[in-house]
Formats: sequence, structure tokens, C-alpha cells
Amino acid sequence: MTDLYQSQRAMRNMRRAAIQRGVVAVLDVGTSKIACLVLRFDGPERLEDEGIGSMAGQSQFRIIGAALTRSRGVRFGEISVMNETERAIRTAVQAAQKEANVRVDHVIATFSGGEPRSYGLAGSWELQDSVVTEQDVARVLSACDVPDIGFGREVMHAQPVNFALDHRSGLGDPRGQIGNRLACDMHMLSVDASTIQNLLYCIKRCDLELAGIASSSYVSGVSSLVEDEQELGAACIDMGGGSTGLSIFIKKHMIYADTVRMGGDHVTSDISKGLQVPLATAEKIKTKFGGVHATGMDDREMIQIGGDSGDWDKDTRTVSRAELIGIMRPRVEEILEEARARLDAAGFDHLPSRQIVLTGGASQIPGLDGLAARILGQRVRLGRPLRVQGLPKQTTGPAFSSAVGLCLFAAHPQDEWWDFEIPAERYPARSLKKAFRWFKDNW
Repeated sequence: MTDLYQSQRAMRNMRRAAIQRGVVAVLDVGTSKIACLVLRFDGPERLEDEGIGSMAGQSQFRIIGAALTRSRGVRFGEISVMNETERAIRTAVQAAQKEANVRVDHVIATFSGGEPRSYGLAGSWELQDSVVTEQDVARVLSACDVPDIGFGREVMHAQPVNFALDHRSGLGDPRGQIGNRLACDMHMLSVDASTIQNLLYCIKRCDLELAGIASSSYVSGVSSLVEDEQELGAACIDMGGGSTGLSIFIKKHMIYADTVRMGGDHVTSDISKGLQVPLATAEKIKTKFGGVHATGMDDREMIQIGGDSGDWDKDTRTVSRAELIGIMRPRVEEILEEARARLDAAGFDHLPSRQIVLTGGASQIPGLDGLAARILGQRVRLGRPLRVQGLPKQTTGPAFSSAVGLCLFAAHPQDEWWDFEIPAERYPARSLKKAFRWFKDNW
């Protein structure tokens, strides 16, 4: 735990140094694509006293280079073939550097695998003095009961999401306020350690330094949910190629994250098997003719399935669009049913507002929002990245929610455990009752 605390702190310091030098790259390592955006930061860090986000340092930036390449060697959001992924990352970073006309040494990365698990932690601390200092915040964070996250797992995020001073709850930043007893709720996200280590190693092999790492579920929510949704309670479902990420936000903080190990690639694979066509052809058919809602018209609309097998009858087949929808719909329903089960387990129904936002490349299937509203039983809208000025045109679609969210994370990181000087003797090593519905009692 101590090593992790130190390595996260080192990455935080590296991020600050890179931003002061003016340039940092963000890297979205996905199953179907690898996206790299180069950010230029304007002037010195501009601290804003908005809630608890201020301490980690906030900056203004613009995107000066963007590149996209087909992902290789990544399955379910995790690296499976190291040298192929390394080649794809190099390609994306070099192309983005070329467009930006600048050399990049530091990257902040996001990935969607690693089987994330959420924990709700709580701690309290009697104040020595009646005014809350930064040391008091550090001590209340270290007083949180940390669970045994299991062998081979690492903490990826540990964010204070609520402070209470005596009987006043819902404080964003308690520093400087007067009281006797400070309490804190913290959200902790753990992931499979080997997934992070593989990514770290891969980025090192590309001669780059890792200046930060974030969960794809988290950054997708940061970029796709509007302020009101983040404040009142909403879930973001990020439908990628190899996996579907879920995150729940309230009071502008993520309080739960999970992943379903299915995505758009599984729909493509079903089409490939069902129509007996290569994956590349199945992908084209899916994007051009796909859908989840069949009407009488679709029985009559015929799709030409081209091929080059040399067998004329096989190469000139046609299928109706209704048949294609019949292949796609069960898999899309399965992904949404699985997402629904995860949200139910997290106690999503207890939030005051239950908006659901669908984003990610696979969310672009026509008719998906209607199907999702029926399965998830909530208000559903389609989301695309928000809140970044001057986004290059090719990065404004829902497939870039996590890449754009990562830009916001780079510039405006929320305070995490490692931003505070936790007393050495208080490194947590105690047990915890695993909590999913903890936030229901705290809001």
C-alpha cells in the first residue's frame, strides 16, 4: 500500500511538472482504437477555489494534436499482446506529435479493463484545534477503514467524496472551517495489478513517462455528464469495443464504477458468425445497416453481402435488414441487462435523480436509446463529450468520451488520498465491511 501511495504521488508530481513545461499527451488505450491527444497548457497553473478540486491544481489547455489508430493486442480493455500494443501506441503518439509539431515525453493514460471494484470507506477524526487544517484532512483520510482488496490488486482511485463537520454533512472542502469532529466518506476503486503493470511497462517501452492513470469509466462520466447530472446523481454507461464501463456520479464525485466484459466487438462477432462473413465485412454491415428495432420496412430492405471467396453464389448473397437486427438485438440486450444488474447491485435506485447517459462508440447503434430506456427502466439519453473548447472535429463523437474526459482529468484532477501528507504511522492496514449502498445513508 505504501509503495502504491508513493508511486501515485510521484505521478501527480510528474503531471504538475509536465503542465508547467506546457505540454502533456493523453492516451486512451481501447480494444478497438488507441487515441492520443496532445494538450498545450496556457500560462502558469490557475488555481480555482471551487470545491475540493482546487488543491490538485487546475489549468486551461487546448488540444494541438490528435491521432487515432486501430488498436492491436488489446482484449477486454487489457493488453494481451505486448509488442502489438506497443506498436499501435507508438503510431498514435508519433502521429499526434507530428500534428502538434512538438515532442511529448509524458502521457496520462486510461484503460477500461482490470475488473474494477468499488468500495465505500468512512473515517472520523477529533480535531486538536477547532479550525480544520490540511493535516486534519490528511488524518481523517488515513482514519478511513481500508478493506483487504485481495492479492494482486491495486488501488487506482481513492477520492474523498463527502466531508462532515460535527452535524453538517455534504461539505466539499472543510479546510478553514470551525468544529470539533471531522468525518469523511471516501470512494476507492481497485483494479487488477497486472493490468496496470502491463500498461506501465508498455508505455515505458515506447520511451514515454506515465504522469497519471485513470479508469475509463470515471473519465467517460466526467466528459459526458452535464453539471446537473453529476450533482444530482446519474450513471454513465460507456459502450466500447471490448468492454462496457459503468460509473455513478453524485455531488460531482464518482461513487461507483464497474465493467461489463462485452461491447461492440461482440456484436460484430455475432454478425460475422451469423452471416458467415469476415469480421471486417461484419463491422461495415453493422455501421451501415445496423439497428435494434425492426419495422415492416426492414423485411423488404435487402443488404448485399459482398465477398471475395470465389464462390459466386456465396459472394452475391443478400439478407434482409430485419435478419441483421435479429442477430444484433440479443447481444445488445444482454449488454444492457448486465449493466442493469450492476446498477441494481450498486443501489442506483436510491439516488434522488436517476438519469442514465449512454456513450462510447457502440452507443451509436440506431434505436439504442429506446431499447435502453425499456431495459434500464430509467430516463436515458445519448451523450457525447462536453466542456472542451476547440475539440478537433474527429474527436467530438461519443467514441471519444474517455479521451476527452482524460483531458479534463489531466487539467482538473479531483483531490485524491495521495495529494495529502498522510502520516507514515497511519498507512491503512485494517479491515472493512465491503459497502455498496454506503452512499444511500450519507446523502
